[in-house]
Amino acid sequence: MIDDDVQATIARVREDVARLHGELVRYGLVVWTGGNVSGRVPGTDLFVIKPSGVSYDDLDAANMILCDLDGNVVPGTPGSERAPSSDTAAHAYVYRHMPEVGGVVHTHSTYAVAWAARGEEIPCVITAMADEFGGPIPVGPFAIIGDDSIGRGIVQTLQGHRSRAVLMQNHGPFTIGRDAKDAVKAAVMLEDVARTVHLSREGGLLRPIPQQAVDSLYDRYQNVYGQAADTRRDA
Repeated sequence: MIDDDVQATIARVREDVARLHGELVRYGLVVWTGGNVSGRVPGTDLFVIKPSGVSYDDLDAANMILCDLDGNVVPGTPGSERAPSSDTAAHAYVYRHMPEVGGVVHTHSTYAVAWAARGEEIPCVITAMADEFGGPIPVGPFAIIGDDSIGRGIVQTLQGHRSRAVLMQNHGPFTIGRDAKDAVKAAVMLEDVARTVHLSREGGLLRPIPQQAVDSLYDRYQNVYGQAADTRRDA
């Protein structure tokens, strides 16, 4: 039995996750029905994720799917008659093993996927990347979709790493955040730096930022930049 307070929290996360899928379309990070956003329900062992293979135009709070942290659909809840995203097991694994994570995003954004196809990390050569990710974007292992193999690769790569993004080899990017909005922001910023660094390398040699400067930029952006009430800067 889910009490009224938890039901209200679930409803809020449903609204957020449904709305945030529109941001993936807005920023050109997905095509057709690929990609997904999920959000942990604070204070519970539950998360919300999109249904599999449903058009972004048809997504709304009512058809978001509530799952437990083993990736099982919670029966009798709105949307439970549908199959959840094919990446549900990966999201669930991340939530189980990274309790600080409140949101997970997967896209097939063009430039990030191009780096993943080469199995090549994105080097930290622009200050915006140092600000947001605190260093290079790492590459995770090749893994087949369908079980928690991708989730294991995400956790293995990102635990102890400042980056909130990983390029799963031959597949594409996954990002994490303190909530779903934060993870979507990371996905948007990832594609931006993937494109910029790709274009820069086409023009000549890249100039890495010294580690001391990366550390300073990251600390300033995470702890000083923006308004005092912010915990993660949105702009």
